[in-house]
Amino acid sequence: MLVLTRKPAEMIHIGDDIVVKVIKTARGTVKIGIEAPSDVRVIRGELLEKTVATVRPDTVVNQLADHFNVLCDQYPHVV
Repeated sequence: MLVLTRKPAEMIHIGDDIVVKVIKTARGTVKIGIEAPSDVRVIRGELLEKTVATVRPDTVVNQLADHFNVLCDQYPHVV
């Protein structure tokens, strides 16, 4: 992990297409701006963790299995 100290208005370049700029600093917080191409997904860490926690692979499999069971009940001759 690279750890840098930056002042307001200073930037960090990541590759050729991503720029992270310090907008404002305050007691215990930093406001940053991120410029990235539209195909690069930028998401806050806590939202990503929440998304991963609510959409686990086993949940998707269970939903598909439930859907299949409903179809089997409705169309027993297809099974």
